[in-house]
Amino acid sequence: MGRAKAILVLLSITVAWGLTFPVQKVALIGSNPFFYNFLRFALASALTFFILRGKPRWKEGLILGLFLGIGYATQTSGLKLTSSTKSGFITSLYIPFVPVFSLLIERVKPSRLQMISFCLSIIGLYLLSSPSNDPFNLGDLLTLFCAIAFAIQIVLVTHYTNRKEYEESTLLLPQLLLTALFNLLLSPLGGSFGFKVSYVIALLFTSIVATVIALWAQLKFQACVGSNSAALIYTAEPVFASLFAFFLISEKVTTTQFLGMIVLVVASVLGNMKMKRR
Repeated sequence: MGRAKAILVLLSITVAWGLTFPVQKVALIGSNPFFYNFLRFALASALTFFILRGKPRWKEGLILGLFLGIGYATQTSGLKLTSSTKSGFITSLYIPFVPVFSLLIERVKPSRLQMISFCLSIIGLYLLSSPSNDPFNLGDLLTLFCAIAFAIQIVLVTHYTNRKEYEESTLLLPQLLLTALFNLLLSPLGGSFGFKVSYVIALLFTSIVATVIALWAQLKFQACVGSNSAALIYTAEPVFASLFAFFLISEKVTTTQFLGMIVLVVASVLGNMKMKRR
């Protein structure tokens, strides 16, 4: 039951992360994305400081924050130089990158089903994102660094939370603070500072639900399933992002994208199945 509960909790995280895409798309029109990220993670840091107990594990937490901060910074800066479609696809490549870093850091080999699932996830992400044939540019390179950073952060979460002598929440504050600092330093590059009602709503939702609660749940439950299974669960994030965009802001979903969603769901389910041994 512990593994089943962990899978359901991690799946619920992808619902929150998927909802952030259309919510922030509306809120950030004419606004500075770096300063928004700074406010998001600064508010999340404040909430974590007053709500969660335990002495912060600064060394491990700052290492996690380094890769989380690099991920958000390179994703946002890369998006200014490439299309949102290509950005979404390249960012999602963190999923097949996870088994590579899991092998290097944790010495954990993916199972045969997981290898098949990772291959399916690449196909599903391609169909869902439908990337254009534009040549590879600097924005794409920055976004690729983002995917690598997110993959390393996922693997390190499992690596650190397997050590049972500390509370998982003690890793949360340091990485939130460092991510906020990264985006504050980059704020002068982000343009004007626009505020509106949708901006405040998006800020509260992403800070509380998609950051504090989601990252705490990731720290709490990801070790129960392992890095490779978690990455395959996270394939649901772009599926929920597309569905929420369709229902909330009327973005079209093509037949190819719908097929990509089905492939991603199959990859996620297949990768979390246990093969019976004789």
